Amino acid sequence: MAKLAGTIAQWRTHFTRQWVPDLRLGLQNLLSHRLRSLLTMLGMIFGVAAVVSMLSIGAGARQKVMAVIEQMGVRNLIVEAKETLEWQEHQKIRKISPGLTLQDYRVIRDNISDISAATPRKRFVPSKTIPKAQQDMPTVYGITPAFLTIGGLQVTDGSFFGEEDEKAAAAVCVLGAGTRASLFGALNPVGQYVKLDEQWFRVLGVTGPQLSSQADIAGLPTQDLNNIIYVPLNSSLLRLENSYSDVRDEIDGIYLRLQDSGAIERSSHVVRAILDSSHHGASDFSVIVPAVLLAEEKRTERLFNAVMVAIASISLLVGGIGIMNIMLANILERTREIGLRRAVGARQSDIVRQFVVEAVMISFVGGTFGIAFGFVMSRLIAWLAGWSTIVTVASILLAFLVSISVGLIFGIYPAVKAARLDPVEAIRYE
Repeated sequence: MAKLAGTIAQWRTHFTRQWVPDLRLGLQNLLSHRLRSLLTMLGMIFGVAAVVSMLSIGAGARQKVMAVIEQMGVRNLIVEAKETLEWQEHQKIRKISPGLTLQDYRVIRDNISDISAATPRKRFVPSKTIPKAQQDMPTVYGITPAFLTIGGLQVTDGSFFGEEDEKAAAAVCVLGAGTRASLFGALNPVGQYVKLDEQWFRVLGVTGPQLSSQADIAGLPTQDLNNIIYVPLNSSLLRLENSYSDVRDEIDGIYLRLQDSGAIERSSHVVRAILDSSHHGASDFSVIVPAVLLAEEKRTERLFNAVMVAIASISLLVGGIGIMNIMLANILERTREIGLRRAVGARQSDIVRQFVVEAVMISFVGGTFGIAFGFVMSRLIAWLAGWSTIVTVASILLAFLVSISVGLIFGIYPAVKAARLDPVEAIRYE
C-alpha cells in the first residue's frame, strides 16, 4: 500500500512539473491569437457537428422504424395480397391465381399447429362518411376479434366487438384514435353511429394511438394506423362494397400469431409454400416476418452508423489538416522562442510535448463547441423537417474521441519538426 501511494505521489509530481506548465503555456498562446485559434478550430467544429447531427438523424429514423416493426409483433406472421385495380392486369392474374382467399386462410391454419391466434383481413376505403371526415378518408379493416391480441390494440373507451358480432355480421365498429378525432372531434363517439357509404355502423369503442411508418416496410403499404375503422370480418364482406370490389381479392391479408417465436421463420416457409401451390406461382402475395425484419434492421443500423461516421470523418480529416498547417506556420513564427528554450536546457521531448498539448487543446475546445453545435443542428433539423432525431451518448463520445485523436495525430509531425530545429540556427532566425 505504501509503495502504491509513493508511485501515485511520483506521478502527481511529474504531472505538476511537466504538464501543467505546458497546459498553461498552450492556453496563453491560444488566447493571445484568438482569431487564428478560432479559424483553426472551424474544421474540427463542423466535423464533430456533422458526426453528431448525422448520427442523430439516423438514430431517430431507425428507432421509429424499429418501433413500428416491434409493434407489428415479433411473434406475428403477416401475409399481404398484392392487388391491382387495373381490369386487364387483374384478368391476367386471375387466369393463374384466384388471389388470396378464405380457403387459403383455412389451409394455413390446418397446416401450422403452433398458431395461438389468427385472423383474415378485408380492407375497404369508403367514398364518403357521416360524420364527414375532417382529414384523410379512414380505412376500414374487416377482421375477427383475434386481431385485438395480434395487433396489440388497447381499447381506451368502450369495448371491442366479440365473436357473436362476427358471426352475425353485426353493423358495429371500433374507431382508431385518429379516426375518432377526424369524425367526432372532442365528443365521445361510443354509442354514436357512423355511415360508411350506404351502411350505418354503431360505434362500440375507441383504440389507443399506434405508431405509423412514413415509408413502406418490406411489402407493407404506408398507412396511418390511427386512421382506421375496425369492423367484424363478415360485416366487411357482406355489407361493404364499391366499384373496385370486383377486382379485389376475397381477403387482402392474413395475420398469424405463433406460440413459439423460434418457429416463425420455419412457419413462414410453410405459408409461402402453401400459397405458391394454391396461387400457381403467381407471386401475388408477400409474407412478412417482423422478427426477421427487426434483425435485418439492426444489422443495417450498424452498417449505416459505420458509413455515416466514415463520411462525417472526412470533415474531421480536413480539420486535422488545418491544425497541422497552422501548427507548421506557428513553428516558423516561434522559431526564436524554440531556440531560446533549447538553449536554456529544454529537451526535444519538452518541445514535442508543448506543441502536441497545443494541438490537442485546439481539438478539445473545437470538439466541445462541435458537440454543442451538432446538438443544436439536430434539434433544428427535427423542428424544420419534422424528422425524429436522437442525440446518443455514443455519438457524442465517438465524435469527441475522434476529434482528440485527429488533433493528436496531426499535431505530432509539427511538434517533432519543431523539436529537431538546431538551437543555434533557431536563435539566429529572423
